[in-house]
Amino acid sequence: MSAVPETKPSPPLVTYDTHPDRYLHWGLSFDGPVATLALDVNEDKALKPGYKLKLNSYDLGVDIELADALNRIRFEHPEVKCVVITSARERMFCSGANIYMLGQSTHAWKVNFCKFTNETRSGIEDSSRDEGLKFLAAVNGTVAGGGYELALACDEILMIDDRSSTASLPELPLLGVLPGTGGLTRVTDKRRVRRDLADVFCTTSEGVRADRAKQWKLVDYIAKPQAFKDAVRERVAALSAQSTRGGGKGVTLNPLKRAIDPGGYHYDNVDAVIDRKQRTATITVFAPRTEVPSGIEAIHAAGDAWWPLAMARELDDAVLTLRTNDLEIGTWIFNTRGDMDKVLATDAVLKANENDWFVRQVIGYLRRTFARLDVSSRTMFAIIDKGSCFGGTLFELALAADRSYMLQLPDDEAGAPTVALSQLNFGAYPMVSQEARIRAHFCGESKPIEEISPVIGEKLDAQDAARLGLVTFTPDDLDWNEEVRIAIEERASLSPDALTGMEANLRFSGKETMETRIFGRLSAWQNWIFVRPNAVGEHGALKVYGSGAKAKFNWERV
Repeated sequence: MSAVPETKPSPPLVTYDTHPDRYLHWGLSFDGPVATLALDVNEDKALKPGYKLKLNSYDLGVDIELADALNRIRFEHPEVKCVVITSARERMFCSGANIYMLGQSTHAWKVNFCKFTNETRSGIEDSSRDEGLKFLAAVNGTVAGGGYELALACDEILMIDDRSSTASLPELPLLGVLPGTGGLTRVTDKRRVRRDLADVFCTTSEGVRADRAKQWKLVDYIAKPQAFKDAVRERVAALSAQSTRGGGKGVTLNPLKRAIDPGGYHYDNVDAVIDRKQRTATITVFAPRTEVPSGIEAIHAAGDAWWPLAMARELDDAVLTLRTNDLEIGTWIFNTRGDMDKVLATDAVLKANENDWFVRQVIGYLRRTFARLDVSSRTMFAIIDKGSCFGGTLFELALAADRSYMLQLPDDEAGAPTVALSQLNFGAYPMVSQEARIRAHFCGESKPIEEISPVIGEKLDAQDAARLGLVTFTPDDLDWNEEVRIAIEERASLSPDALTGMEANLRFSGKETMETRIFGRLSAWQNWIFVRPNAVGEHGALKVYGSGAKAKFNWERV
């Protein structure tokens, strides 16, 4: 978490990389197979000026540290089977997102903040579901709003029963907004709280104490103060017994090598070049440049320099940095460059060693990074031209794109671009809908999947890729430049709001999951509420909170 000044006068860039040595708000400790994350927010160290982080409330800076800590646990401490998320303070677990931060933030900042927070919470659930890392929320005091939503993301919630601590989602009665990090959805979809009880809970600003919280299924277990530590140990033991993490020698996540200049963000394996006039970012992902290690010992020895992990970390960082700092860059153009054989060879190694703890974590990092693309409010085009290597894992970029353009070179078959699928395209990297991106591409129809299965591993030219429905358009070299240029310019001329709504609707076909509902509601309902006067107008609830004034609502139901 650092600030890198731009050359033009503007707020400092927000970056997402940090290290436990620089944490301001979280304590991270280890005891054998148990990691403890204790929240102790430094109220004077907000990410931006103008507010204090009182009552263990959080802003983006606090969540950046949490996301980093989770990755440290995943990669650097494979012995950990259970993570305890608790507070270093007595009687206050977490009061949620800082209200004064929200009140002074722009609309875009609020929405992006909620999105990143949602992704971090979803990442907790992803690690539990697919990587065997279990989470216990040890709620040792009052928990409200986003603090309760953090607890909701854990496998279990243990709450102290001290007759004063409460759990609440007070956003609606106090602020005129929704619990923006999935509270409503997780209460009903995950915890199966009865709808009428959920209605009462979400409109009661004072919340409920531990006994009622357990009765209503808002928490799993409660314990008196004198028995709380023993109860934590008991639940940790039970959750650890469910874990499939087997240990091993951890892999250190070293600082990213990133250069920032007015033209974009530049890494070893990813290059994001910004054209501010055209409002585009061209994101080029490079294939491995060295020989692909095949033995598991060599893979472990490579550590965080192993190409799929290094590439995933850099792509993730580029996406987050663009999303937060470059709001008007509405079109992301994906290119790939390098040797496709090395990409496919890496995929074969990933598949062959998918049960190894390190390889499983790398696949998980890739999965979460690609899923971040799906919920980003940006147009994405894949440009498959000469020199491209959209194969296997890198073909996920084309599948994540809203459209793909693949160059035909009828007079140069040897130099014509090709695409290829690997086994990893069929389930290793599901979207937040829990469906493989290739299946979502075909809206869940089985026939196209049956037709492409025999060509897994084969290099397909533009004609074959189009025949199989893997790409959108295949202009030849005579029309290529003009057709791609017009498509990008036309897209950039359309309403960003309408595009966000359209893309969010089209990217997730078929069945919904808890995650698609969370992100869909964030894109629609919360986006709408965040611009309504009842929340953010001069007399809106979010604006007047703490001033002593009462909100003035427009009483029309829309």
